[in-house]
Formats: sequence, C-alpha cells, structure tokens
Amino acid sequence: METSGRVEQYELDNGLRLVTAPASTGQVASVNLWYGVGSRHEVPGRTGFAHLFEHLMFQGSGNVAKGEHFDVVERLGGDINASTSTDRTNYFETVPTHALDSILWLEADRLATLREGMTQEVLDNQRDVVKNERRQRYDNQPYGTALERILRLAYPEGHPYHHSTIGSMADLDAADLDYVKSFHKAHYGPDNCVLTIVSDLESADVLARVEKYFGAIPARDFIPETPDPTLRAPLGGPVRDSVSETVPAAGVFIGFRVPAYGERGHDVAQLAAAVLGQGQGSRLYRSLVVDRPIAADDGGGSADILPFRYTDSLLLVNMLAREGVAGDVLEQAIREEVAKLASGITDEELDRARAVLEREHLHSIASPSGLADSIGSCTQLLGDPELAYTWPERWADVTAEEVRAAAERLLVDDNMLVVRFDPESESAAETLEVEAEADAAADAPRG
Repeated sequence: METSGRVEQYELDNGLRLVTAPASTGQVASVNLWYGVGSRHEVPGRTGFAHLFEHLMFQGSGNVAKGEHFDVVERLGGDINASTSTDRTNYFETVPTHALDSILWLEADRLATLREGMTQEVLDNQRDVVKNERRQRYDNQPYGTALERILRLAYPEGHPYHHSTIGSMADLDAADLDYVKSFHKAHYGPDNCVLTIVSDLESADVLARVEKYFGAIPARDFIPETPDPTLRAPLGGPVRDSVSETVPAAGVFIGFRVPAYGERGHDVAQLAAAVLGQGQGSRLYRSLVVDRPIAADDGGGSADILPFRYTDSLLLVNMLAREGVAGDVLEQAIREEVAKLASGITDEELDRARAVLEREHLHSIASPSGLADSIGSCTQLLGDPELAYTWPERWADVTAEEVRAAAERLLVDDNMLVVRFDPESESAAETLEVEAEADAAADAPRG
C-alpha cells in the first residue's frame, strides 16, 4: 500500500491497481476503471475494435443480461457511461454509496465473464450501432472527417495513431466473433486495469470490497505486443488535405506535432495553445473574431492539444470563416497569428493562460466522477495519482521565454499540417471563374 494523505494505492495479487480518494460530497461513490487498451493497440485491418468493445461491455456477460448493467445503475438514480481514446478505454459510474457493492459486482462480472455472454447476435447488433454512430458523427456531419484527416497527415501509414478510434466501415464489417473474444482476452485483465473509487468510505473498507469481487479474477495469460509508436521522421510540412463538400462555411484546421503528454514540453505547448486560442482574451479570438473580424465566434475555443501519451501530441488550431470570407483569407490570417508567437509573449498573457488552464483543470476534478477520472488517468498513463491534484503546478514555473522558444521551434511550416473544408458551391464558383478566365485568355487577339 502507498498513501499520501489524499489518495491511497493498492495492488492486488492479480495485478489490479486500486486507488481510493475522499469525495468532496458524501453519500455517493464514483467508480472509474481505466483499461490500458485504446485504438493505438489495434492493427491495420482491425481498426475500431477498442471502441466496439466499449459498446459490447454493456451487452451482457456470464451472469448479467443484455442491458441490465445500465438498468441497475439507472434504477439507483446513478450516472453511467464509458469512453474510448487512443491510449485507454474507461468505464465509470456514480451511485449512492450503499450501491457500491452492486457496481463492483457488475464490473467484476463483465471483466471475468464477458466472453460467456458474447454471441453473434450481440456482435451484429453493436457493430450496426457503431456504424450508425460513424455515419452520424463522422460521415454525415459537417467537418466530421476532420480528425481522421488530421491523424492521417500527422502520423504515417501503419503508425498506431494514424487512424481514429471509430475505425473504418470495412474493418467493422470484417469483425468476427472469434477475434472479438480474443481481443477481450488479450486486453481485458485485472493486470491491465486501474480501478479508482472516490467516496466517503474508509480506504480499508473499499479495499476489502474490491478484494471480494475482483481478487479471484486471474491475470492475463499473455501480454500482447503493442504496435510501435516511434516516429522516425519529421512531419516534413506543410502537408495538406483539401475538401470540398456541403459545409456552411470554410473551415481551417491546422496542426503541429508537439511533445508527448506528460513531458515538460507538452506543458509548455499547453500554455502556447492557451495564449493562442483559449478564452476571449486569447490572440486568435481578439484578432480574428473581434478586431477584423473574419472568423465565426467560437467563444474562445480555437486552440487545444490532442494529448497522446506514447507519441508526439498534436497542437490544433481550428476556426470557421464568417459568411463571405474565403478559406484562403482565414487560413493565411491564422498562420500569421500563429507565427507571431515566436516573437514572444507578455507575462500578462502567460498569467492569463495559466489561469485558463488551472480553472479548466479544477472544474474537471470538482465532482467525484471527474476526480475519479483524473486520478485514473494520472495513474494509468503516468503512474502518479497525486497529479490529479497537483497538475497546475506543472505550469507554474514555465517562463514566457520557454513558450516563445517552443513556438519558434515547433509552430513552423515544416512541422505543420493543414486540413481545409470549403463549401462545394464556392469551390464550383471558383472553378467556373478560372475556366472563364482561361477561355477569355484563349479567345483574346494575339499581337
């Protein structure tokens, strides 16, 4: 056992890591399980499986009927959900404290016996659900394919971060029951899980309950090899992907590779992103939304970082053009504003950026559920649950010169990708205009 006063850590004999922490409010318990499996663990031809499993984990197990997990939590008046990313899949519930045993039993049962409840019918049904989700959120949504296009530009073919978590239609269609079961066996073991419980119970009490329900589940027989996330070449930008489709306005998405989540360089890049485009005092908002104005009002949310733990992260800037503003105009303005960061930032800008990031972090851990999620993240990805409380300290000693130097080094053309969406009507009009000019030039009398 390790203890720090705020959190206590335990490791069961089967490798399950348990972290307990006190809740800021009584009579509720938040349970959060972070499994070390995400889309980076998938191989070409088998994309989308980590996310598919997020759905399958609610479709019954050896002792629980399809949909019963949701029903139990909802009857208790609790909250339940799950999510998948590149680096993990997590499952989380918040329920009255008296229901903690029920939740632990449910989570342990689907960890131990999910394959017993897995059928072809369940697979077919959830595959269709995921495919429909892909249609709604990606294929039929304005700018919906932006993330996929960004990842394809940022990471080379075959790299584990090259594809999005949703996967491709073809790979989802090719999913078979045997492979689905083998995926669960390979990745879903207690030795690949961080279980965080935030409650008003004594940690020894929580440990005893977790031992009761999870202690007998065996660790995995083997540890699957994870695809190599090493980047062996610089981005070599600027690299581009231009799209003409039915969108309400031109959209500009610009990305830069920055250091991995957990490194000091990532903390510096977070501050650079905040200076650029987080909050209504940020440079992009003041310059392109208020002063000129050529960008749609996004409330001050134009820059952020995709935080990847095991490879370079991505600092992304995205803005939509105002009506009548061409994509070329907006893109050029954004690039000019980004380039100015290399000339330096003021201490006032840096203080504002720190305040924005700290407020966002404190808000994220204000609830028992948010705190449990942050603790699970810091434990699974960085091995330090205390970071959930102390993360703002990482920004405290970053200097304005560090931010400027990082911008000079990283926010440059040869480390840049651009994804552009332009309305089909504008693209067609531009094509007709170019053709008309060419025709006129061909018909002009020659001297």
